[in-house]
Amino acid sequence: MPGAGKSTIGILLAKTLGLDFLDTDISIQVKHNQTLQQIADQDGYLVLRDYEEQILLTEDIESKVVSTGGSAVYSELGMRRLKTNAVVVFLDVSLEQLEVRVTDFASRGIARRPDQSFADLFVERHALYQQYADISIDCSDLSIDEALQSVITAIKR
Repeated sequence: MPGAGKSTIGILLAKTLGLDFLDTDISIQVKHNQTLQQIADQDGYLVLRDYEEQILLTEDIESKVVSTGGSAVYSELGMRRLKTNAVVVFLDVSLEQLEVRVTDFASRGIARRPDQSFADLFVERHALYQQYADISIDCSDLSIDEALQSVITAIKR
């Protein structure tokens, strides 16, 4: 979910492990020369999800930490590729904590239906995150450093 810490923990994990880092949100923005919100506003949330899938299917992900957009789980093909080539980690954060962290829901560039509330999006996606995760880490009450260490410990198992 937005606000779970994917990009922050991802870049720190890449640095710690000496790996390259790929943020699919940034890749989408660079490739299309627009912000995620501009894409969602102009072309719709389904186009934004399609762009996410294209990145997941075409970018080099070998030996990289990949931070996906929250909508990556809507792409069965993209998630299958990730699971085949990597360990998929779900940074699980409670809805209450996410609502504190995400104060720009309407303008953040989230691939969601226009009528969808943050809580509805959470419920819809949470089951998909659990379905695809190889590892789930409850990060609701963890600092960034604690979450990072939890991820490192879990992937070394």
